[in-house]
Amino acid sequence: MTEAPKIVTTLWFNFNAEEAVGFYTSLFKDSKVLAVTRYTDAGPGPAGSVLTCEFQLAGQRFIALNGGPEFPFTEAISLTVNCETQGEVDELWNKLTANGGRPVQCGWLQDRFGLSWQIVPTVLPELLKTLPPEKASRVTQAMLKMVKLDIAALKRAAEGG
Repeated sequence: MTEAPKIVTTLWFNFNAEEAVGFYTSLFKDSKVLAVTRYTDAGPGPAGSVLTCEFQLAGQRFIALNGGPEFPFTEAISLTVNCETQGEVDELWNKLTANGGRPVQCGWLQDRFGLSWQIVPTVLPELLKTLPPEKASRVTQAMLKMVKLDIAALKRAAEGG
């Protein structure tokens, strides 16, 4: 049996954790459901229904908890996905905003389950770390005007275009 990591993020869902986990694990390589626990007669959910799903996304472990509607997701926490290409940005953006998800801004979106994501091209932090302040400022200003991040536009901003 694999040793549990010291820290695992738990995501609180109303009663659709299993559906969310199935969706999320379909999006990323090296993703799978690791374990499922079910409510017993003690409740508070219906006996036999899913209590938790332990899963991994791109190798990182999470727990999805069917806890009820008391604590909905907010933008105060998000999952960041680092993307190498515009194609990867576009694909994840489209899949995560489909069927009730919604774009926010600056690479942020909320999926149909209410979870916030940041879809970030890896070039963005690299530009911000390595460019002189004047160019980095142009990149930041361009990013602040975007909803879904556009790699070509970020690079043009870096060059002054």
